[in-house]
Amino acid sequence: MNDIPVSAGLSFVKMHGLGNDFVVLDGRRSGLRLDSRRVAAIADRRSGVGCDQLFVLEPPTDPSADVFMRIYNSDGGEVEACGNGTRCVGALLARETHDPSVSIQTVAGVLQSVVERDGRVKVDMGQALLDWNRIPLARECDTNHVPVAAGPLSDACCVNMGNPHAVFFVPDVSRIDMRAVGPVLEHDPMFPERANIGVAQVLSGDPKAPRIRLRVFERGAGLTMACGTGACAALVAASRRGLVPRRAEMVMDGGSLDVEWLADGRVLMTGPVSISFTGTLDASLLA
Repeated sequence: MNDIPVSAGLSFVKMHGLGNDFVVLDGRRSGLRLDSRRVAAIADRRSGVGCDQLFVLEPPTDPSADVFMRIYNSDGGEVEACGNGTRCVGALLARETHDPSVSIQTVAGVLQSVVERDGRVKVDMGQALLDWNRIPLARECDTNHVPVAAGPLSDACCVNMGNPHAVFFVPDVSRIDMRAVGPVLEHDPMFPERANIGVAQVLSGDPKAPRIRLRVFERGAGLTMACGTGACAALVAASRRGLVPRRAEMVMDGGSLDVEWLADGRVLMTGPVSISFTGTLDASLLA
């Protein structure tokens, strides 16, 4: 693909899923390549549009997919997966195609998105990976009890949901300074590709109405209002430890997601999405 001409403006859509916000760019017809500097400039909340992640839509290379979604964190680094972002792009493409079902190719694989009758969007996030070398960890260990710690946090449960997650269970999420412990744990030597750090509190283990409070410090993005892959990882971790059944309401700063870990290992995530605004990037952000 060719670099974008610096003289050209570029249309974008700003979306969010529970406050986890994204800038979506369409590069399907005219080749679009962004380097990390340009991504970080667009994602900057003071001088750019501002977002947790930026997506570039491209033609798919898998014939079963409708689109390829390239994912960048706000620091400009490319990453493999984004659950809330997949739901947002699924809703956007469903409006475009007038078909509630969309197949979205990512670096982590092809994900299926469906807009339900109530307007919420469900995404099949694929298999939760639990082997130490697929998360990945730096050395072999029990991924249900990983020996990493910082401040009051210890004894992580690690899960790969297209990207690596470490989940810590605590009595009270509000007492954890995520901005202090998050960067330390993200860069722990146990995580060769860094990790997203989740802190979870079981509000209810009642099988009829299980609820988990969750906050996530995302690698390359920091503390976010919500994290889709983090919600999936936390539900899997809580279920592995017998704290909740295989389906629960995941309560984050921006709202709730319904997450279910199926018997075959796949994880389904359902929740609302919103379009915030549309616009055109000034050429100075692309220079």
